[in-house]
Amino acid sequence: MLRLEGITLPMDRGALSADFTLKAGQRVAIIGPSGAGKSTLLDAIAGFRPVREGRIFWLDQELTKAPPQQRPVSILFQDGNLFDHLNLERNLGLALRPDGRRLDADASAKVAQALGRVGLEGMGKRLPGSLSGGQQGRAALARVLLMARPVLLLDEPFAALGPALKAQMLDLVEEVAAGIGALSILVTHDPADAKRFADLVIMLDDDKASAPVT
Repeated sequence: MLRLEGITLPMDRGALSADFTLKAGQRVAIIGPSGAGKSTLLDAIAGFRPVREGRIFWLDQELTKAPPQQRPVSILFQDGNLFDHLNLERNLGLALRPDGRRLDADASAKVAQALGRVGLEGMGKRLPGSLSGGQQGRAALARVLLMARPVLLLDEPFAALGPALKAQMLDLVEEVAAGIGALSILVTHDPADAKRFADLVIMLDDDKASAPVT
């Protein structure tokens, strides 16, 4: 269970307030106009942005001041956040060996399995630059699968894709998140994406995050 208690986040224009609870396994969309603070809210949950007031909890553990690497959170950005000079096997391997050490046979097998799970079987030696946008998105999802963290944040990762491919990727996110039992939170400008993906919607408007609604 992710709980935000009386959170206030400083922004360029005023501050954003949020107070809500989300359960493990739920799919949530955060929508609102540009500049409303959607990415700011995700950054606070991930630990990239400090809160001015309030507290953040996962289960009974307070995360408010915990650094990003100590939070049970993985995040997908729009660019996929893959290293161009590393092949897919090495990129995904960082989820298992953050220090960049060479993968042993067991870790390599896990990477290969994750790639196969997202439809990239046998592509571990490919560089990100040789892949399409959809394939890069799938590779980033495979890394999330390997991390297996209970909170998955999605900061418009598929905004640059066409409607059909974006819908396909959202369906794949749903499958991956369900496989690891993750709470998944999607930032989007598109109500159609929210309708397709989410069980709950949080609206951001007038410097406030609404309570989640179905």
